[in-house]
Amino acid sequence: MADNKKFGNKQYRGKRTSAKMNSAKSPVRNKKTSYKNPKRTPRKIEKPSIKVAFLGGLNEIGKNITLFECEGDIVLIDCGMAFPDGDMLGVDLVIPDFTYIEQNIDRVRGLVLTHGHEDHIGGIPFLLTKMNIPIYGTPLTMGLLGNKLKEHNLFNSAKLTTVKAGSRVKLGCMEVEFIHVNHSIPDSCAIALHTPAGTVVHSGDFKIDCTPFIGDMIDLHSFARLGHEGVLAFFCESTNANRPGYTATEQTVTASLDSLFNEASKSRIIIATFASNVNRVQQIIDCAEKYGRKVALSGRSMVNYMSVAAELGYLRIPQNMMIDIDMLSRYKPEQVVLITTGSQGEPMSALSRMAYSDHRKVMVGEGDFIIISANPIPGNEKTVGNVVDELLKRGCRVIYESMYDVHVSGHACQEELKILQKLVNPKYFIPVHGEQKHLRQNAELALSLGMDKKHIFIGDIGSQVEINENYIKELPPVPAGKVFVDGLGVGDVGSIVLRDRKHLAQDGLIIIVASLDVYDGHVISGPDIVSRGFVYVRESEELLDEIRGKSLEILEDCADNNIHEWGTIKNRIKESVSKLIAQKTRRNPMILPILQEV
Repeated sequence: MADNKKFGNKQYRGKRTSAKMNSAKSPVRNKKTSYKNPKRTPRKIEKPSIKVAFLGGLNEIGKNITLFECEGDIVLIDCGMAFPDGDMLGVDLVIPDFTYIEQNIDRVRGLVLTHGHEDHIGGIPFLLTKMNIPIYGTPLTMGLLGNKLKEHNLFNSAKLTTVKAGSRVKLGCMEVEFIHVNHSIPDSCAIALHTPAGTVVHSGDFKIDCTPFIGDMIDLHSFARLGHEGVLAFFCESTNANRPGYTATEQTVTASLDSLFNEASKSRIIIATFASNVNRVQQIIDCAEKYGRKVALSGRSMVNYMSVAAELGYLRIPQNMMIDIDMLSRYKPEQVVLITTGSQGEPMSALSRMAYSDHRKVMVGEGDFIIISANPIPGNEKTVGNVVDELLKRGCRVIYESMYDVHVSGHACQEELKILQKLVNPKYFIPVHGEQKHLRQNAELALSLGMDKKHIFIGDIGSQVEINENYIKELPPVPAGKVFVDGLGVGDVGSIVLRDRKHLAQDGLIIIVASLDVYDGHVISGPDIVSRGFVYVRESEELLDEIRGKSLEILEDCADNNIHEWGTIKNRIKESVSKLIAQKTRRNPMILPILQEV
């Protein structure tokens, strides 16, 4: 028994050992071994998507702001403003709607700036009153922004970081690369966002200038490098996409200014340009130095911009050249140059006030040689034309628009756009910064270069798009639009208020005032009729008497029928009086009944 038991145990253990030995040759182990074969292609890991929301800058000029989101992190590029158009009565500025940013504030890692123009930084003070996010930009851009934030008492609390072109900043899962470009203001940059979804490039505002007046030529090498490494999407500005050829170099303006200074040797020279155009001001200062003239500045924004540019070394001013505008009268006309704002015909600008004899320190007339060194922004042609007409009436000689080469654009024309598109060589193309005709034309350029139509996206304000290495698709829109700034009020003027203002401006106002008995509702006094912007009272007494009679009739009828709801009474007065006025005058003034109980 003991021997059998002992044998049995040995036999059992022997079987287990044999099983282990044989298992190395089993088909199952062979499959596992082949699965681990290093020669097999590893499974490709799909990259995440990047979402882009356009909060401004599409189908409009200005108010540029774009939101990029990847793996829960958000980076903003630019935050600009726009000037109101003719329908925005009384509005001072137009800024983006920040609702979507506020809804996702905990995920915003920073705001990145391309350059210091108002349409790219003008909305920042209003954004910082709602949220204090880190801001990154080049020296001149941050200097101009800092000056603006001081006016709003936000500078000390703002999180401002100055970077140089070529540097990189890590913001959440995204790394921001600043790439030097040429524009009408120094220190301008394009932005490359290196994200887990891939690299996306935003051109900012740019042109290709081989001989810029200040700084180096655009860094085409970096764009080519990015294109070689692979770019998922390219967001390209479209402002001059409908202009063929190349944008002229700044050096052409230098030659033209020199010729005009020589021509105006016995006249006072007044030059209007954009306050932010540091290049142009430097060219004017250089010409003034050559011809022995002193230089004065007019316009608060002009003085502020040039102070910052000079402080940061972007403006070279010879010693004892600058004079205060109050000192102009101490010099002969041929000894001075006045650089002023107002190249767009803005009603409150220095040049407009000079044209309409409303400037406290400068009177223009015969002997003044005025140069408008800027092209009208689309929509401003009429106002610029009005200012030119007024200056000509006063005997001034005016050089404007394309009469001479006194201005070159800061934006790329078609051939430059093509060059950058080919260098970047993106998978997807999204035109930005411009009206619909500009966006469409830029898309046509991409198509002409071989871009697949399915890989081009043209958006609108509020559009949101998801970009992946395998697809691009439009997502539901996000909250976006226009917020009006009127005086100290931000957002308190909306479409209804603007509609009322337009109504008042077109047809005027009729106010109907009456006192009613508190017990029975009958009229105690009135109704009195007040007209503002509708008809001249002394010449329209008969019409006003009819309005008074119709109003009294409605009030007494309501009292007789026990109608005491003021909303109902006012609506009946409005309807009846409106019909009467339409029959008599074919006009539609705003009617405002004011009732009080006595």
